[in-house]
Amino acid sequence: MKDINRRDFLKIAGTATATTALAACAGKTNSELGDIDPLGHHTDEVPTDKMTYRTNPHTGDKVSILGYGMMRLPNKANGSSRDADNPQGEEIDQEQVNRLVKYALDHGVNYFDTSPAYCRGHSEESTGIALKASGYDRSKYYIATKLSNFSPEQWSYAEGVKMFQNSLKNLQTDYIDYLLLHGVGMGGMENLNSRFMDNGMLDYLLEQREKGTIRNLGFSYHGDVEVFDYLLEHHDEYKWDFVQIQMNYVDWHLADESNPRNTDAEYLYEELEKRGIPAVIMEPLLGGRLSKMPDHIVATLKHQRPEDSVASWAFRYCGSKPNVLTALSGMTYMEHLQDNIRSFSPLEPIPKEEQEWLETEVADLYYSYPTIPCNDCKYCMPCPYGIDIPSIFVHYNKCVNHGDVPESMQAENYWEARKHFLVGYDRAVPKIRQADHCIGCRQCNVHCPQNIDIPSELTRIDNFVEKLKQNTL
Repeated sequence: MKDINRRDFLKIAGTATATTALAACAGKTNSELGDIDPLGHHTDEVPTDKMTYRTNPHTGDKVSILGYGMMRLPNKANGSSRDADNPQGEEIDQEQVNRLVKYALDHGVNYFDTSPAYCRGHSEESTGIALKASGYDRSKYYIATKLSNFSPEQWSYAEGVKMFQNSLKNLQTDYIDYLLLHGVGMGGMENLNSRFMDNGMLDYLLEQREKGTIRNLGFSYHGDVEVFDYLLEHHDEYKWDFVQIQMNYVDWHLADESNPRNTDAEYLYEELEKRGIPAVIMEPLLGGRLSKMPDHIVATLKHQRPEDSVASWAFRYCGSKPNVLTALSGMTYMEHLQDNIRSFSPLEPIPKEEQEWLETEVADLYYSYPTIPCNDCKYCMPCPYGIDIPSIFVHYNKCVNHGDVPESMQAENYWEARKHFLVGYDRAVPKIRQADHCIGCRQCNVHCPQNIDIPSELTRIDNFVEKLKQNTL
């Protein structure tokens, strides 16, 4: 596996693809079938007593290696997470959230990650309701939330304290197990100083940790590595209990390929490991992209482990790193929750040589597909002009993975790909929210953790759509 080259890789992929040709002929890729039947054997029971746990060396907490990210919650309109986050404000389906949280707890998941910024400000409240409704004692689960003071209007000491106190109220608790400075690195050192240092908020949070209102204090990192290095250089002063980083087998060595300002996960992880700071992992699936891979990659992974979902490779990869405390997943649907529980019940670590294969061969092949590095986090929303930025990028990436983005009219599959792209675009994104409405105000760019030049990408997609419509590609 370690010495496999691209030719052998594609040879395996071609062989494995042949076994799934009927699915492709039906208009579904192997990765899409994973959404319907993640493991290929849904009749298997989901284990209730085999979850893998990691021990926090600072507190002794036994944390489930699968953490529940409460960012993408189902809504009453159609059960999807997207509408729960959009400006039209469909209501969160609290009954479904209660059901998912109770199921997670019943099957060993005990770490729940939320934020005042998620779901238009309603995630903490929904999470608090669901945890209370579960019937589990407060000592049986861990709540992680954040000081999400992104707006300058929230940078004062009074507003920061108010946000923290509101978190306690919304989560129906008198202490937070894991509190994070949210999204440090975005905006560099100046932003860090304005949000947490100069206003005294970090001192306040350190005091709350001394009082026990916060049990573990850490930060989540995006963007400027100078900020990451600064906070770790002062570890002796702040004594970080944990740090949340983006890590997956694509970003391990190749984060810079998707975004010059990103930092390879290998560096972030190893800097934490050598200091004994547990790592909490966000984006183990790159916003879902590693569960919806191009067919050649899916076929290769299926060739190795036919019964496992594509997503399980990414989760097992994160779990195979010993300094990982938990890996977060935003699980909107029950089948995704069940699949992820299986991946960690118990965890079967990926051997070192196969980890290296994922980090090199698979990651390299992944980047040969020109997708936009959008993780569907929705930090760019709402757009003041009503554009559904994440939906546009999700549709474009899906079409890239399916081969529905032809380079020219001379492409063999041009007419079929053209139909799939245009029809799918109108279905995925209402016309009044499509890319042609972008005026280039760039208000979205400063909020993107991946530092995507969003207006440029929207313009590129809009130009591509117009060429498809006019058959001038």
